[in-house]
Amino acid sequence: MIAPRSALVLLVDDDPDTRAFVGEYLIEEGYSTCMAASGAEALILLDDLQPDLILLDAVMPGLDGFETCRAIKRRKTMANVPVIFMTGLSESGHVVEGLSAGGVDYVSKPVSLEALSARIRVHLATAQATRSALAALDRAGACLLSADASGAIGWMAPATQRLFDELDWQTVAALRQACADLVAGLSRGPVTLATPGARSLELSILEPHGTNEILFRLERSIVGQETVLLQQAFRLTARESDVLLWISRGKSNKDISEILNISARTVNKHLEQVFIKLGVENRASAAALATRQLLAGRS
Repeated sequence: MIAPRSALVLLVDDDPDTRAFVGEYLIEEGYSTCMAASGAEALILLDDLQPDLILLDAVMPGLDGFETCRAIKRRKTMANVPVIFMTGLSESGHVVEGLSAGGVDYVSKPVSLEALSARIRVHLATAQATRSALAALDRAGACLLSADASGAIGWMAPATQRLFDELDWQTVAALRQACADLVAGLSRGPVTLATPGARSLELSILEPHGTNEILFRLERSIVGQETVLLQQAFRLTARESDVLLWISRGKSNKDISEILNISARTVNKHLEQVFIKLGVENRASAAALATRQLLAGRS
């Protein structure tokens, strides 16, 4: 598996010899490189730089590699950028700290260039696959996220992140609690959450996503707004949108007349107008258009 050679690698190390040694090798391998002599300098560079991968020394004066990595991962644009630690620390606790800080791998110093090159290729390829998957989710408009049993959110699809940017902290806190309640079985989905705007959200649990994470779907709720959506989409009257909604739910004219407390003949007259306005000739086609519109309204 060969990663793209045009990838940009940010090398962060306070030792000039290491920067020169590793940096020269990266250039020979065909990677673009940028270097920083400290964690603070790396964070400044990242204001204007979007690397594909970061090589990060664990032990540096001032801001060490672990704190630097945490600061990097707090940036939304850096969430999926792989960080490989370079460390002379061999104790398992230091390795765990690096991975907990957001690193994906580590290499021991003195650095084996062949091992480093292999790790870079693997993690760049994985990152590229992740970006492709996220792009596909974004094009589909899927609002997916993962959370652990406590409700701590670990991953979001791009559409979910944009939705979160619109929410206040109270709604986000309620959403995290709803995630925890769903995992614990205290709530049965979907859970409806109020938002500062006119529309609410629905949270549904999907399936496990990794060892300690659960995958959720977040959608805008259209409960109570279905007829308005249909009325606006197809320029229907209020009663015509009522009829179309129940048609989309598989109800017969007799059922609809009882639900809306109007005669079956009146239902049929409304339905004739619905067919004309939707440009269809039968109930099945009308129901399909209505269902498609209601699904679009949830995104």
